[in-house]
Amino acid sequence: MTYSQVVQSAEARPLSKFVWPALLVASVLAAYFPTLLALIDGPWQTEQEGHGPLIMAASLWWVWQSRARLKAVEISPAPIAGWAILLCGLILLYLARIQQGLVTIEMASLLPVMVGCILLTAGWPTLRILAFPVGFLIFAVPMPDWLIDAATVPLKVFISNMVTKVLYAAGYPVAQNGVMIMIGSYQLLVKDACSGMNSIFALSAIGVFYAYAFRWEEKLRSVLLLLAIVPITILANFVRVFTLVLIAYYAGPDLLEGIVHDMTGIGLFIVAVVLMFMFDAVLGLTFGLVGRLRRRSLPEAHAHTA
Repeated sequence: MTYSQVVQSAEARPLSKFVWPALLVASVLAAYFPTLLALIDGPWQTEQEGHGPLIMAASLWWVWQSRARLKAVEISPAPIAGWAILLCGLILLYLARIQQGLVTIEMASLLPVMVGCILLTAGWPTLRILAFPVGFLIFAVPMPDWLIDAATVPLKVFISNMVTKVLYAAGYPVAQNGVMIMIGSYQLLVKDACSGMNSIFALSAIGVFYAYAFRWEEKLRSVLLLLAIVPITILANFVRVFTLVLIAYYAGPDLLEGIVHDMTGIGLFIVAVVLMFMFDAVLGLTFGLVGRLRRRSLPEAHAHTA
């Protein structure tokens, strides 16, 4: 039975087919309302997790884009698998809720809960269609602090080291001590925001969405594009720190506070996005050239064999 057939049969029995799904959706919304409030008051106000609402909006948009496929899919509930996965998600939510402050785990538990609900109401064919928008929500899960700290410090040291080497090679009076850059009579501390972690999270989400929506048929191109996200972000962040150090050297470190620092952060993200699309364009030209060379070589190979 397809979704269209279910709708037609529901016309004869109004609302009877939709009571259970509606109750399920209402229950999930009620269960995760405190989690939503915790995200709004906490992680979503930070630079590194501020993209969370956009991730959820993008997932909903993708569900809307899949509405034609959802209407034609066969409704075949899988209650055993659905209940098992749903209960696992609810147990994870309960354990995180009683410990308090584990909003990361609370949000992560939403994924198995959604998978379980889809299996209970529609089955595996529908889940295959909704697999990407559900999985994409992983980018809305706040990263744990220990993971952020473990990645932030090495990135800050690496970027500080590269900026110092380039400036020293260019003849500037510069030295480095960990994440502290000394240039002229000024000392500049490379803060966590300058590590690039904020941009890596957001750019990864953009890259995954773009690759799936527009490049999924070209698997190798998609993989190369995703692998380039971290190097592109590091390069863009190097440019940001390099620019900030030069501004401090020529105009004084006081200029770096406030709007200038924020504007360079916005500029960093724009540069990273532009670099990602430029890299994708280069990949397109490269794969197109390789394809044309292959097509030209085939007739020549046939001519030689003939």
